[in-house]
Amino acid sequence: MQKKLPVPGTSPKLTLACAVPKGSRLDEAIDHLTQLGVECIIPMQTERGVVKLDDARADARLERWRKIAQSAARQSQQARITAIAPVTSLADVVHNSKNYDLKLIPHLTGERRTLKEVINAARPQNIIVLIGPEGDFTPAEVKLALDNGFLAVSLGETVLRVVTAAVAAASYIKLASGN
Repeated sequence: MQKKLPVPGTSPKLTLACAVPKGSRLDEAIDHLTQLGVECIIPMQTERGVVKLDDARADARLERWRKIAQSAARQSQQARITAIAPVTSLADVVHNSKNYDLKLIPHLTGERRTLKEVINAARPQNIIVLIGPEGDFTPAEVKLALDNGFLAVSLGETVLRVVTAAVAAASYIKLASGN
């Protein structure tokens, strides 16, 4: 007898654009984010990102990441599989973010609001969060995002690695949304 999968709730659709970290750490992030019910993950190239993927490597990794998402969705009994987009530059992610009603960029410097404050005030239906590389976003990347409607937020007082930041942001948004 096959188990019945839960129907997705009414919580906001969440997209995470995540800088590609070293090694297989993005594999881990995709697994965890899929279990949390993230709608879409966009592997992202940033200025300070140490991993630069050529087309062949990016295609191979994309296939691997999609298989990881399928497996994680099955394991966590998700009704749908998290979409994994091709590797995209931060500039392209920012310029293609017009359809989101809440756009967030957690980073380490300057004026930022708490994630709790922003989520509670907005009650959004479609959210995108940019997760930067280990060395944070460059000032130019932050400016580009802010100039395109992203809100600067903080994920707390400690500096988090890419995978931890992605999982923390997704977990909090899901929790604050009642899911």
